[in-house]
Amino acid sequence: MLSVVSRIGTRNYLKSFNIYLHHNQIARNSLRHTAVQNFDKKISRFLSYTMAHAKSAREDHRKHKTVNRLIDEKSPYLLQHAHNPVNWYPWCDEALELAKKENKLIFLSIGYSTCHWCHVMEKESFEDEETAKIMNEKFINIKVDREERPEIDKLYMTFILLINGTGGWPLSIFLTPDLSPITGGTYFPNTDRWGMPGFKTILAKVAQKWETSREDLTETGLSVIEAIRKSTMQKRADGDHDDHPMSVEDKFYHAIKIYKKAYDHEYGGTSGSPKFPEVSKINFLFHAFVQTKDKELLELALNTLNKIANGGIHDHVFGGFSRYSVDKKWHIPHFEKMLYDQAQLLMAYSNAYKITRNKKYLDIIHKTFRYLRQDLSHASGGFFSGEDADSYPTKDSKEKVEGAFYVWSYDEIENLFKENHDKFKEFGSLKPFDIYCYHYDIQESGNVEPVSDPHGNLLDKNVLFVNGSLQNTAEKFGTNPDTIAAILATGNDILHAERNKRPRPHLDRKILTSWNGLLLIGISKIACISENTKRDEYLEVGKKLINFIKTYLYDNDKKKLLRVCYGENDESEPTIGTKPIYGYLDDYAFLIKGLIFFYVATLDVSYLRWAKELQELQDEYFWDSQNGGYFYSEASQSDVVVRMKEDHDGAEPAGNSVSIQNLVLLGAYFEDQNLKEKTTTICNYFSNVSNMGYSLPEMLSSLLLIDIGLHMLVVVGPDCEKTRELVDVASDYYVPGLLCILVNADRPQDVTRKSASSFKMIRNLPTAYCCHNKRCTLPMTDAKLIHEEFASKYLYIDESNDDKKD
Repeated sequence: MLSVVSRIGTRNYLKSFNIYLHHNQIARNSLRHTAVQNFDKKISRFLSYTMAHAKSAREDHRKHKTVNRLIDEKSPYLLQHAHNPVNWYPWCDEALELAKKENKLIFLSIGYSTCHWCHVMEKESFEDEETAKIMNEKFINIKVDREERPEIDKLYMTFILLINGTGGWPLSIFLTPDLSPITGGTYFPNTDRWGMPGFKTILAKVAQKWETSREDLTETGLSVIEAIRKSTMQKRADGDHDDHPMSVEDKFYHAIKIYKKAYDHEYGGTSGSPKFPEVSKINFLFHAFVQTKDKELLELALNTLNKIANGGIHDHVFGGFSRYSVDKKWHIPHFEKMLYDQAQLLMAYSNAYKITRNKKYLDIIHKTFRYLRQDLSHASGGFFSGEDADSYPTKDSKEKVEGAFYVWSYDEIENLFKENHDKFKEFGSLKPFDIYCYHYDIQESGNVEPVSDPHGNLLDKNVLFVNGSLQNTAEKFGTNPDTIAAILATGNDILHAERNKRPRPHLDRKILTSWNGLLLIGISKIACISENTKRDEYLEVGKKLINFIKTYLYDNDKKKLLRVCYGENDESEPTIGTKPIYGYLDDYAFLIKGLIFFYVATLDVSYLRWAKELQELQDEYFWDSQNGGYFYSEASQSDVVVRMKEDHDGAEPAGNSVSIQNLVLLGAYFEDQNLKEKTTTICNYFSNVSNMGYSLPEMLSSLLLIDIGLHMLVVVGPDCEKTRELVDVASDYYVPGLLCILVNADRPQDVTRKSASSFKMIRNLPTAYCCHNKRCTLPMTDAKLIHEEFASKYLYIDESNDDKKD
């Protein structure tokens, strides 16, 4: 994309425009507070919301001085701005047509409901009558929730990244009436500050420039859009040249070098701060370990997951993970909890368990699942988007404070242990409070470093954090890890009961297809674990989730997925608003992958068939027949001037990355050559992305499946426990690209891969065949032999690990 800048001379244009947004130091400092990573990391996105119920918002609007068009929206973010004196429009035909009719610039503000600097800019500018007057007179003002309309956010964020080098939210863009961007930035203070133009100054200069140089601005805006469009349409060529292409193997080993160099050997993850889980990279390391047997790669992944689990980013009291850590130790989180993080971390810890059989990973999984079911689930089976970071410290508080729901003073914990001393009687002379404080680093003066608390919200507070292990704590207090675990569990139950008396963070009750698709993948992987005593519970939740999506997030008449529905309360059915928002690429890709994995967990071929149907719809709506790959949005969206193709696996994997694996697996399950050919076309389109293994780890992992070949387990037998046992053995291991096929002579219609029908039972017993690249082992009827076959290749148990029983 950097080539776009050179072609259109964006920086020179901005200088002539006399608004140096990319030199905006205050905005850059602000972005650090919202933890937007630099351009080299291609912007790690963090998404979070808070939810004021739409019904309540509409009922309360009479209390406010002003009401604008946002009052009729479902989005919690748009509803937050429904009482601004700004004449806001949602992104709609009415607003776009009005801009053309009146020949006015559009001021586009994109954000989300828990964006701190979105709130600051609202308070400083959008609630200011004088600023609102300028906006209303000179501009058509549009608000967009980036989760409802991600394709709009991706397009204009690309522009900001090009001109500024960094991006973030709120995203503040000025557009011509034909939707071409001419300038923009992120957060702006209302008045001039430290040599930086304030928002009112910017409004005046942009409006004046539009009056005096309208044709120049229009031409420049069109050139920007055309450059972005050309960059999207052409084959990616940021790194290698076509005459010297890197092979998949070369890219793979190049990626390994980058990971080893960038890795933080002390605290895990990528060096520096803030720290994001980056699950796509963790899962790539697992795949790389399986491929190379390089134990260092496994340690990079496991150490990162261990540090995350021990850190304050992990809610030790009840389960679940915050979005990211502001420090390099994973200690102090930005406290919002997002569904897509929970979903992807379930996958990562499931992979960790399957490789190591370390039960602590299974414990983490169960706690996260408990949190999801209790705090993020809708009664009908879908899952909400997340919980806010901010909440009221007490019921009488007037202002919300970040982390108030999760942090503790030393005295609070001490008093709770004293009040509940009878719950620790079984532990005899041990001192539960001292053990709890030692294990979780609870200190009388608090354990939050000032550098991690610039606003002073966490003074004298503690964020639970594990420096050692159960074994370390047991040795310190002369007991065993199991006793320590029991004491900690009792203490956490006590704190959880007390915490539930506090005002809860707002819940974003938006239910997104893509994020629920990610969760289905995680649930499916865990449901394959034989030692999972709650397997039936996971399967039931998965089935209920799929039924929810079919009922509320799939338009059967139009044959389209919906992007979102809104579970405003558990007593009523979810709603979709007056105008449904249809799904984007990641809604299809993530759900399809979830269905493929759920088929493996259940062997119910109906899930595999629906995945195939959705893949065909995805091909129809998003496939680029000219250049290959999938566009993010449909061609039918006339209000999107460029159809983007994402080339970065960030907070979520890119839709094309996931789609390659889906096409590979579905092509194999159904022996569909057309699907296989599409993978080649996508690979060609993205083949020269620079540092693919680091920027697109999910994609490179999918390419490995193509280059190395799939593994296939064919089990022939009737529908019985013995047959299922043979399948369970294989799915109990982490085997990238494993096909599981059941051949039941009584149900030939369930065999999607017709060539598998040639496999037969031996001695009239359920029989398994393990195959790779069209070569199969001798038939096996004993599950133990399959265990031996897979354990030798895919299991790694480190007996020296002190935490192996934690």
